[in-house]
Amino acid sequence: QVQLVESGGGLVQAGGSLRLSCAASGRTFSTYAMAWLRQAPGKEREFVAAISWRGGSTSYADSVKGRFTISRDNAKNTLYLQMNSLKSEDTAVYYCAAESTPSIRGRYDYWGQGTQVTVSS
Repeated sequence: QVQLVESGGGLVQAGGSLRLSCAASGRTFSTYAMAWLRQAPGKEREFVAAISWRGGSTSYADSVKGRFTISRDNAKNTLYLQMNSLKSEDTAVYYCAAESTPSIRGRYDYWGQGTQVTVSS
């Protein structure tokens, strides 16, 4: 069982930066692939980025490539999302998710409650 708590969201101007964090409970965090997803008002939840258990493999949505960086610190049981050059279309609730496998498969077993990111233009 893994519990996930996101933080770091807020209001930022277009072109600015934010770093999201996801604190995980449980000793199995380091064995799970992790991901960030987001949901904008009136839209479906969409994939943002994912990282394998040791961080050796990452994956990004085309819309955030070159702007966002996913990383993890297994010693701290924490997942990060560094978001640079933010655009108004990045406005959404951002969710941290965990897969019960070491590699990225896109099937999520645990979710956080989400953190709001609002980008003003």
